[in-house]
Amino acid sequence: MISRANRSPLAEWWWTIDRTLLSLVLIMLLGGVVLSLAASPAVAERIGLEPLHFFYRQALFAPVSAAIMIGISFLTPRQIRRAALIVLVLGLGMMVGVLLFGAEVKGSRRWFSVAGLSVQPSEFVKPAFIVISAWLFGEGNRPDIPGRLLAVGLLVVVLALLVAEPDLGQTMLTTACWGTLLFLAGVSPMLVVGLGVLSGGGLAAAYFVFPHVAARIDRFRDHSSGDTFQIDTALQSFRFGGWSGTGPGEGVMKRVLPDAHTDFVFSVVGEEFGIILCLIIVSLFLILVLRGMSQALKRNSAFERMAIAGLVTQIGMQAFINMGVNLQLLPAKGMTLPFISYGGSTLIATALTTGFLLALSRRSVSQQNTIVPRPHSAMVAA
Repeated sequence: MISRANRSPLAEWWWTIDRTLLSLVLIMLLGGVVLSLAASPAVAERIGLEPLHFFYRQALFAPVSAAIMIGISFLTPRQIRRAALIVLVLGLGMMVGVLLFGAEVKGSRRWFSVAGLSVQPSEFVKPAFIVISAWLFGEGNRPDIPGRLLAVGLLVVVLALLVAEPDLGQTMLTTACWGTLLFLAGVSPMLVVGLGVLSGGGLAAAYFVFPHVAARIDRFRDHSSGDTFQIDTALQSFRFGGWSGTGPGEGVMKRVLPDAHTDFVFSVVGEEFGIILCLIIVSLFLILVLRGMSQALKRNSAFERMAIAGLVTQIGMQAFINMGVNLQLLPAKGMTLPFISYGGSTLIATALTTGFLLALSRRSVSQQNTIVPRPHSAMVAA
């Protein structure tokens, strides 16, 4: 047990970190490893790999991601801003590089390969973009820094690169997170409404510009308009699983469900472990978002308040979109379930997000109070 009188960096970190948030993240990281053992062997065998290929990689990247997250959580808000700026610049540069030199996969250029690992730069840009945008909004009242104008310019750059890939799902998620920051920055509600109208207009334009977007929306509205095998199979998984599931390893739909270990891992959970475990996962994400928002409300710093709210919005909305697609509540979109879906670079990007979140929600760095033992004179007086 670490004493409160201990003044070491580790002791200060332990007594100031939000251990509820930390526990939630670690539980879901561990859950992702366990669930990959259920979801990934069928996919590996189907594409000619060793059955536990994806499980071994998930088991390797989970502790690495946890270490990265905890390491980042030691940083101060100023160090977080600097780290986010570095990640943002590098990430935007890589997004440009992907557009110029990346391989086209299913009509999009989003990934490049590093040492056999597929990396999607936009995953790393998202949390850094939120932190830097929060800082710019927080500096918006200073006459020497046009923070809000710079935040708008940054949004335009990021969205332009996402649309060029194209990645409409990440575009919508990024816009929603930025809209959250805009609302918390105290701007006129009409501006927030205006952003919503522009977003709706952009989605309508995407329907007419991008054929794959139109096809997905049409299939969502009318299942007879195209191939809905993947979505229908995912929904059937929940029907087979019922409340308690068919049992670990006993699922059959995962053997024919594409992307069962990534975008549709939630369906595998529904079939093998049942609706009860699905509701537990939903509850974990809900608690994480509510806890994060609660921490945001306690911050005196506008930057920290907006950054925390933006980061938990990102995690919560991405989880909502993934689970909504699995349940046919939303049109199909290739978006992973944070912490749970397979993916090395995805896990590391999620670790970056939660590392920023844990660092900014620490009591010592936001409230500037130092934990010290009671003075001797005070103890005598008592």
